[in-house]
Amino acid sequence: MTNPRYKLLALDMDGTLLTDDNEISEQTVNWINEAIRAGIHVCLSTGRAARSALPFAQQLGLETPMVTVNGSEIWKSPHELWRRSLLDPQAVVSMRQLALEHRAWYWAYSLDELFNSDRWPESMEGLEWLKFGYDTPNDEVRHEIILKLQDMGGLEISNSSPTNLEINPKGVSKATGIGEVCQLLGITMKEVVAVGDSLNDLAVIQAAGLGVAMGNAQELVKENADLIVASNNEDGIVEVIRDHILG
Repeated sequence: MTNPRYKLLALDMDGTLLTDDNEISEQTVNWINEAIRAGIHVCLSTGRAARSALPFAQQLGLETPMVTVNGSEIWKSPHELWRRSLLDPQAVVSMRQLALEHRAWYWAYSLDELFNSDRWPESMEGLEWLKFGYDTPNDEVRHEIILKLQDMGGLEISNSSPTNLEINPKGVSKATGIGEVCQLLGITMKEVVAVGDSLNDLAVIQAAGLGVAMGNAQELVKENADLIVASNNEDGIVEVIRDHILG
């Protein structure tokens, strides 16, 4: 018997839907198909760019909306863009400068390409930017970068692993993205089950009707979730669908 409270399952990808081998387990695929057959909308809600998320959406046969790049892009269906939020190009220049000063690995999604410390465009002209990121195992460096980013203003700061930082335009998050998906589907956030493992999932887990942290989630995410399930390598998503949506 499907739980009538829930209409949308919003799934983070890395560390949640995907195993550490970057695959969706057969069990998870089967239960997602069960949820879809029961009339549940299943939405990928990821920090990845659309081109990286799309093969998995196709594997699952999803026709529903999709939230990519932490909410910088909202797709009405996997191939139909609904809205896009861009970073100020000057902010990208400043963020890169910050990375160089602190000798931190950096990367950024433009509309068409992923750039990083090893490969950066000679000219920024004409490029449009969706997200900037840093990765450093040095906690002090990460903290210093956060303080300087906060001083810059106009930025939303989260992470997708304990050693990285992900920066989107202010006000852009998976929570605002899923909020727009709800409007597209004619449902409310109370009817959403949101599942994730990192700080870029925190706001949507807090806003959803049922916020779920994976067993491998960061501690702050677990503390703010309504429910903690098994890890991404132990079919935690199956638990969510079987016991709390279709249970």
